[in-house]
Amino acid sequence: MASKSAFASPGEFGESADLSRMIPRGAGHQQDRAPERPVLREMGRPEYPVETIAAFIGRGIPKLVARCLPDLDEAAVEQAQEIFRRHYAIENGRRSTLFPGVLEGLQAFRAAGLPLAVITNKAAAFTEPLLVATQLGTWFNFAVSGDSLPHKKPHPAQLLHACQRMGTLPAENLHIGDSHHDAVAARAAGCPVFIVPYGYNEGEDVQGIDCDAIVASLAEAARRIASADFRNIA
Repeated sequence: MASKSAFASPGEFGESADLSRMIPRGAGHQQDRAPERPVLREMGRPEYPVETIAAFIGRGIPKLVARCLPDLDEAAVEQAQEIFRRHYAIENGRRSTLFPGVLEGLQAFRAAGLPLAVITNKAAAFTEPLLVATQLGTWFNFAVSGDSLPHKKPHPAQLLHACQRMGTLPAENLHIGDSHHDAVAARAAGCPVFIVPYGYNEGEDVQGIDCDAIVASLAEAARRIASADFRNIA
């Protein structure tokens, strides 16, 4: 059965960033633009290199903050999360830019008549402003954020919920993500899944992920779906 709709998981636009990411315009600027670093400064803590922080990203704000501050107790980590959210709300989407092939892929999906949805572990308070800031919101029918439901990826609830809203079976919905959690959630939901090799996967290589294909971009994903020799992934 051919794919009738598609889900994109922005790894974050920040956490699963297969649709967008922070592009540095110089090493110093990247340091200043990482929300984690102002948090550490405000708390009087040593700062991590940007590469180290990038490897911490992958399971949402609570995990990210806890990994940056492993010696703090639960109450102190919760306080740090509030500081992070304050800084993140300021920086969210301000300097984001699209990965190569994203716009072409979205255009191809729309031309094929495939409805699209965003599934992200990012909180809705950050998801919607990011979609607006990157001008991506108009490409998607809706977004399912990390706090939209009681469970989030790698639990399949978000994908199953999106399938229900789309009015299609899980096997008819292609999930495109950039992490192990995307693949696990898709497999549990019964959705075929493509993985892109960029974004945040907690510092791990995506090559070992159980998925139907690793694609270089959303444009390649669209070409595979449209190709005559595209195998039946459902």
